[in-house]
Amino acid sequence: MSEILIKSADVILTMDDGRRELAASDIRIQGGVITEIGSSLISAGEVIHADNCVVTPGLVNTHHHLYQSLTRAVPGGQDALLFGWLQTLYPIWSRFGPDEMRVSAMVGLSEMALSGCTMSSDHLYLYPNGSRLDDTIDAAKEVGLRFHPTRGSMSIGESDGGLPPDMLVEKEHAILEDSIRVIDAHHDARDGAMVRVGVAPCSPFSVSRELMRDAAILARDKGVMMHTHLAENDEDIAYSLEKFGCRPGQYAEDLGWTGGDVWHAHCVKLDGQEIDLFARSKTGVAHCPCSNCRLGSGIAPVRKMRDAGVPVGLGVDGSASNDSGNLMAEARQSMLLQRVANGADAMSAREALEIATRGGAEVLGRQDCGQIAIGKRADIAIWDTSGVESAGSWDKAALLLAGPTKVKHLLVEGRQVVRDGQMATIDLPKVIEHQNLLAKRLMQ
Repeated sequence: MSEILIKSADVILTMDDGRRELAASDIRIQGGVITEIGSSLISAGEVIHADNCVVTPGLVNTHHHLYQSLTRAVPGGQDALLFGWLQTLYPIWSRFGPDEMRVSAMVGLSEMALSGCTMSSDHLYLYPNGSRLDDTIDAAKEVGLRFHPTRGSMSIGESDGGLPPDMLVEKEHAILEDSIRVIDAHHDARDGAMVRVGVAPCSPFSVSRELMRDAAILARDKGVMMHTHLAENDEDIAYSLEKFGCRPGQYAEDLGWTGGDVWHAHCVKLDGQEIDLFARSKTGVAHCPCSNCRLGSGIAPVRKMRDAGVPVGLGVDGSASNDSGNLMAEARQSMLLQRVANGADAMSAREALEIATRGGAEVLGRQDCGQIAIGKRADIAIWDTSGVESAGSWDKAALLLAGPTKVKHLLVEGRQVVRDGQMATIDLPKVIEHQNLLAKRLMQ
């Protein structure tokens, strides 16, 4: 791969171990890796001019349901709490097939890229009409983002006391067999990997205790990470107390679902003991502030989590409960909500951006990403601060206070995915046209 030089950035927010902020600096990239950071560097390769720009590590999305970009703003679910919202949407999702999965993933990942995201997870837990996790992996390869899909699952349908309709649940032996298949086919444990696969039963109210335990055993045998929803709202807590006789944190610990290879989505209702448990075990959290607001779930205790030492990253959640996929907007919302809950000094713009970059990479076990430092992967977002959003700003590095929410240039593994604010890897207008036709078909 040829050399790339990012030249004359106004400010580089490195998110390195010293949290350095470098003025008037350049970044050299070779073979997908950052090899030099300095001033007045020269190159015979491609030069990306970053005058009037702030450069950050690429943002990292730790929780998404990409297929939901086909079901934004669905009537009947717009004003519902979590359980009612799911019951509205499950019948629609049951009509999806491989084409819907692939196209919705391309749209969702492109939306993420345009918001500065270089790496995204995905929690796909339903597989109707021949759909497979491979459909979304293929989409990520086309778009060019680093991808951490998880083989989700649901095994307890309505007839057995669960929430999802029976048509969307799978036999547990089939879930485990397919998890092995996708891990063997796609998981790459090496530094710089473009695809890593995780194991992700949907939630404690849609799979059995046995599947949760077996999934943990399988994941650790294969050396992959584990993910699920946990303690999302009051309904979630009530269900856990009624069905399991304990709070969600205790249920997770009992079944092997704590540790540095585990991250849980939402965790809005974790109490003090559960926060201490997650801190001791280094269990990660995917904080999804916009979705939590949209569904009325509450404000996650992120300040307490961070102070205790819980690894925290950001997630946009699904586009049916957000209904946007802009990770920069998610970071700002996280900052604002912690200030609402705890005071104006509870979270700075820089800390929220750190959670969105380095924090997310650490939650996903990617020590090779999330920083602008020599030897780290060249996942880099370049933000143009010459526009109206930053006009009059005294601190261009405070992007979440006065900065763009759409990236100018985006590099993943040193490859340009966004150029001058447009997708450089796919014909996005054509993909959007296809998506809208699929959505109309679902409506009918």
